[in-house]
Amino acid sequence: MKRIADAFDGKKAFIAYLMAGDPNLEKSAEYILAAQAGGADLIEIGIPFSDPVAEGPVIESAAARALAQGTQLQDVLSMVASIQDRVRIPLLLMTYCNPVYVYGYAKFFARCAEVGVCGVIIPDLPFEEQAEAQIHAREHGIEMVTLIAPTSQERVAQIARKAEGFIYLVSSLGVTGVRSEITTDLAAIVADIKRHTSTPVAVGFGISTPDQAALYAQVTDGIIVGSAIVQLIEQHGEHAAAHVQGYIASMKAAM
Repeated sequence: MKRIADAFDGKKAFIAYLMAGDPNLEKSAEYILAAQAGGADLIEIGIPFSDPVAEGPVIESAAARALAQGTQLQDVLSMVASIQDRVRIPLLLMTYCNPVYVYGYAKFFARCAEVGVCGVIIPDLPFEEQAEAQIHAREHGIEMVTLIAPTSQERVAQIARKAEGFIYLVSSLGVTGVRSEITTDLAAIVADIKRHTSTPVAVGFGISTPDQAALYAQVTDGIIVGSAIVQLIEQHGEHAAAHVQGYIASMKAAM
């Protein structure tokens, strides 16, 4: 199985996010491979959910479109299984607690291991309540990625010391989405995190341009881009592969 650490081995990691099932699962598989061809070092695959509390309007709309297609968790896992022999980089699932809980923690993490998923992000599962899921994740070699937000100052040490895979540093208060400016002192937060762990730190929420990629790659171990990629898929629908690949190539080059 590929490991999250592979994405950060000797380089700054570009982490791409897309919503599974938008515009359909067959195209999602194609776009995962396009992202890989563009130079993505790791890909987060979003599981559509009806109440994505961490997401802004771009990703929320993508989830709605995927749900309208009838996309369910087991369908996404089957899609990932269909391309696992062609994927050379680590894959993560980004989901919410409810779909995993209903599917069953033990069954979910076992299936993740079967299809080649090496990590999971569950943004609405508080750090203090991860134990039940983590038992099953570790049993199957799946790493649970934890988020640190600008408001997490008092908990940074606790979260960082127990971090797995990489730390997802949220750039700004609020939900996901393209931002013209990020005012958070990310360098200071990263320095604080690094006092407690050697786990890589990648920043997301708002990064969309090559200039931003170049800037934030200087102070973190990687950057995460979601809304800008999802917007491309919304704009180009079933013909987005070349656009996704070219965009990621331009972002990776800037880093």
